[in-house]
Amino acid sequence: MNRLKVLRKVSIGAFLDAHNLGEILLPRRYLPEDCEVDSLLDVFIYLDSEDRLVATTETPHAMAGELAYLRVVSVSRVGAFVDWGLPKDLLVPFREQREGLAPDRNYIVYIYLDTASERLVGSTKLHKHVNQKGHRYAAGDEVDLIICDPFDLGYTVIIDRRYTGVIFRNEVFQDLQPGQAVRGYIKNLRPDGKIDVELQRTGTAGGGREALAGMILKALQAEGGFLPLTDASPPGEIQARFKVSKRAYKRAIGGLYKSRLITMEKTGIRLTEEGRDPGS
Repeated sequence: MNRLKVLRKVSIGAFLDAHNLGEILLPRRYLPEDCEVDSLLDVFIYLDSEDRLVATTETPHAMAGELAYLRVVSVSRVGAFVDWGLPKDLLVPFREQREGLAPDRNYIVYIYLDTASERLVGSTKLHKHVNQKGHRYAAGDEVDLIICDPFDLGYTVIIDRRYTGVIFRNEVFQDLQPGQAVRGYIKNLRPDGKIDVELQRTGTAGGGREALAGMILKALQAEGGFLPLTDASPPGEIQARFKVSKRAYKRAIGGLYKSRLITMEKTGIRLTEEGRDPGS
């Protein structure tokens, strides 16, 4: 993305000052209504279908150095073309395909600048471009995730558009769809560079438990001080209410009980006076 100044407006759009790259056209369909000469616009620059530099105020699904989960729209004699959110589809050359790409299927694609052609292209050979050990994550870090391919044990995910990881199916308590963007947490960093993630921060000491405990207290307050969920309730009922495992729920209410914020009854949990006003 670049912040460029409008030099002049013309019938087909506006020309922007791209410094050493000269003047670049921003087509009229992308021109903001309040745009004037000397306005500063945030634009993405790429080559159009005629290999001319062009600007757009649209944002692609990923930019150079990033990963995205992209759908193949066509296959030609030079490679596969994927939809990356701009009018001109992105080429994934055959030499950059880990396996043959099929139309209407989604793949994790790394986007980079091909120095030979000076074009942005894609690659599914992630091992060539993504250094999984080059991150600076620690267990418990909050991250942005894109859900990708499901497999027997769980889902492959894209982490912060930079790395790949795995969510294990037995730790998922909500419906997930390929392409869905969610928040998550780093759970485990393996020596081989693989990254395990989770949707609730249960892998760090205290952090996830405290967050869940707060949710339980709010639910109790909203329900008049009683919830019909005990540490013996079926896992499905706990998952339906709080989207967490039974184990996480038991740890959280155990902490609330020790803090004298709740009492445990045969049919549920109940707020104490301290629980009704935990700040007192």
